[in-house]
Amino acid sequence: MLGPYELTGPVALAPMAGITDAPFRLLCRRFGASIAATEMVIADTQLWTSRKSRPRLYLADDPEPRVVQIAGSEPRQMAAAARAAIDQGAQVIDINMGCPAKKVCRKLAGSALLKNEQQVENILHAVVSAVDAPVTLKMRTGWDPGNRNGVRIAKLAESIGIRGLAVHGRTRACKFRGPVEYETIRNIKSEVGIPVFANGDIVTPAQARSVLDFTRADGVMLGRVAQGQPWIFQEVAGFLQKKCVQPLSIRARRDIILAHLESMYELYGEYRGIRVARKHLGWYCQHLAGAKEFLSLALRVECSSEQIKITKKFFDRLCIDTEATEKHLTPGEPGTWCEQQEKRQPQNRQNLQNRHRLFRSETGRSET
Repeated sequence: MLGPYELTGPVALAPMAGITDAPFRLLCRRFGASIAATEMVIADTQLWTSRKSRPRLYLADDPEPRVVQIAGSEPRQMAAAARAAIDQGAQVIDINMGCPAKKVCRKLAGSALLKNEQQVENILHAVVSAVDAPVTLKMRTGWDPGNRNGVRIAKLAESIGIRGLAVHGRTRACKFRGPVEYETIRNIKSEVGIPVFANGDIVTPAQARSVLDFTRADGVMLGRVAQGQPWIFQEVAGFLQKKCVQPLSIRARRDIILAHLESMYELYGEYRGIRVARKHLGWYCQHLAGAKEFLSLALRVECSSEQIKITKKFFDRLCIDTEATEKHLTPGEPGTWCEQQEKRQPQNRQNLQNRHRLFRSETGRSET
C-alpha cells in the first residue's frame, strides 16, 4: 500500500530525465510497472509553462496512482510545487534526493541535499504538511563513500510521514559507477516499516529475485534497463510470481514501437516528436540485425510518416526472417526463457555476494 493506493505489483519504473514522459510511462504501466513517476520537474512553478516543461506534467493518460517527482532546495518552494502538482492531477508526490547530475547538485538539490540533514528534514516537513496525499522519497545511500547516511535519512523520512522510499544503492559521488550497495539497502529496510524499493543495476528477472531475497525490500525499481524494452516489467513481475512469461515476438514488438512513435508525435508535435523518437528507436534496435542501416535512415528523416514507414518496413523484414527461422526449431525443446532465468539465479546470487564482499573490503565494513 502507498497511502490509499494498493500497488499492483513489486516492480516500479524509476523516474528518468528525458525518458519517463507520458508515452513511455503508459507503456511501462501497461506491461506491469506498478508505479511510474514523471520526469523530475524543478520546484519553480513559474517555469512549468515553458515548452520543455509542459509535456513533463502531462498526466491525463496515467493510471492511478499518478505520481509527480519534484526537485528543489528551498522548503517553501517545494511545498508550493507539491500543491501545484496536486492541482494538476497528481495523486502522489515524489521528492528527488537521488539525482547526481552536476547541474542539479550545483543548486543544492537532488542528492546534494544528503550533505545537509537539517535541510532534508525541513523540506520533508514542508512537503508532507503541504498536501493531503502520500509523499515518497527517492534517495541514495549518502553523499560519498565516507558519508553514507542513508539509514539516518530513511529513519528521519519515516518519522516525518514519508510513505515510501526508493533507494539507489550508490552514493552521489559514485553516480552510476562501481558496485551497488545492496547491503546498505538491506540495512535501510531493516530500520523502517514503510515500503522500500531497491534500485540500481537490476537488469534481469533472476537478479531482481536475488536482490529482493538479499535486501528484503518490498520491490525493485527498474531504470535504464527499461530503455528499449518496456516489456521488461512483465518479464520481471512474471518471474517473481513464478509465472512463465515468454519473450514478445518481433511482430508484437513492431506494433508496440509503432504505437509508441505515434504517441510521441501526438504529445510533442511533429518536429519535436520525431527527435524524441530517435533515441527510443536507437534503444529498441540494440542488437537487432540490420539496425545500423535502418537507423542511418530513421534518425535522419524530418517527417513523422516517413519515420513510421521506414520503421515498419524494417520490422516487417525482421518478422519474415524470424518466423522463417522459427519453423526449423523443435517445439518444446529445452532452454526456454523461464528455464534460462532459473539457471541464471544461482549465478546472480553468487555475483551479488561477490559485490558485497568487494564493497566491505573497500570500505572496511563488516556485515551486520
